Amino acid sequence: MTERPRLAVVGAGPAGLAGALAAAARGVDVTLVDAAGRPGGQFHRQPSPALGAPPRQGHTWERLRTGLDRHRVTHLTEHHVWCVQRDSMSFLVHALLGPAQDEGVSLRADAVLLATGGHEYVLPFPGWTLPGVITAGGAQAMLKGERVLPGRHVVVAGTGPLLLPVATGLAAAGAEVAALVESADPGAVPRRFPDLLVRPDKLAEGAGYAVRLLRHRVRILTRHTVVAAHGTDRLEAVTVAPLSPGGRSLRILCDTLAVGHGMLPGTDLAETLGCTLTGTAVRVDAEQRTDVPGAWAAGETTGIGGAALALAEGHIAGRSAAARLYGRTPDPAGWAPAARARSRLRRFFAAVDAVCAPPPGRAGSVPDDTVVCRCEEVTAGEVRTAVSTLGATDARSAKLLTRAGMGWCQGRMCGPAVAALTGCPLTPGRRPFARPVPLGVLAALPDPDAPAP
Repeated sequence: MTERPRLAVVGAGPAGLAGALAAAARGVDVTLVDAAGRPGGQFHRQPSPALGAPPRQGHTWERLRTGLDRHRVTHLTEHHVWCVQRDSMSFLVHALLGPAQDEGVSLRADAVLLATGGHEYVLPFPGWTLPGVITAGGAQAMLKGERVLPGRHVVVAGTGPLLLPVATGLAAAGAEVAALVESADPGAVPRRFPDLLVRPDKLAEGAGYAVRLLRHRVRILTRHTVVAAHGTDRLEAVTVAPLSPGGRSLRILCDTLAVGHGMLPGTDLAETLGCTLTGTAVRVDAEQRTDVPGAWAAGETTGIGGAALALAEGHIAGRSAAARLYGRTPDPAGWAPAARARSRLRRFFAAVDAVCAPPPGRAGSVPDDTVVCRCEEVTAGEVRTAVSTLGATDARSAKLLTRAGMGWCQGRMCGPAVAALTGCPLTPGRRPFARPVPLGVLAALPDPDAPAP
């Protein structure tokens, strides 16, 4: 091959950055495509330039940021990828440009690395559509990217490791965190302690967050969950109930509720490409290869595990892709440290998932008049009617009968709740496009059989 092989990396979070740098350092022509205006993803989100605030620091972030220039990675910002196509010789990556997303562009590559992150898992409850109710990740994005508080009196609720840094960050920024409401049972931790001990640094990090919350006098309620949000024009209070029988409900005054129940892998592009999923995540081998030849995947799209795991997977994927593109068999010894980190972190986060699983049976307690699908304003009662009266047997048939999941978010927010209400496991819905696309963009698509430029 006389020209350098081309790798398109979709997603500029930790996994995408690590993969892009590993491949570029080994002679591959890398194009990094991302929807955001700056690299880093959610974990390394930087303050908006308009604020004039100093950038976030850190050795890992500086290494990733400077590596883009040093290895001459082409970084395409505000490119919203909606489809990846594979033909006999290469891949076509289709994206929409800018905030308006009304203009299309396509680029060709010899291989792709999908590092498309994940999205939050939120369970509905009465009042969750009130202004002032946001996701935990949304609160964190406001703090990191805009340096603003989502409110002055905040309740952080749900389950999962994200709640700790969100509550700590809000308190440190000056918000009164009225409570951290965690559904998980602390009693489950000892049963998973051997698996959690494989990463004592992560345990120490969690303990550090807990100490800071105590210093800020944040009330911590475990085995509790938010069952309702109250207000007229906006949020005024939440009702918190214990998950154990016999406990008393609490009403907590607040103007903001940051709620989340963990994360789900972002698999839309992998599905359009035909990659096989295991559960809700993209299935990969030891080299982070999918079962589609020429396609790798890394980071949250292969399973939720945080930034450190994403970095390890991205590095392995980038090195593997570089070797394969040059016709060589990769030597796993070259990425042995990353593979060891990957193994330990996967074991650690499997234990975290078990400890922080969302409370079972929540869907059954959601009142019929609660909106489940916000885009199409479909209620829990309508989904139940589709099952009991109209014969819906899974989330897809419920979607066809009620329109739940047909809106702008394409079921990312309501999917878990609709699946639970229909009594079926959560499985990603395969779609031809990862996001809505203007007809004019579709009409202007290049011929996939045309010779590569």
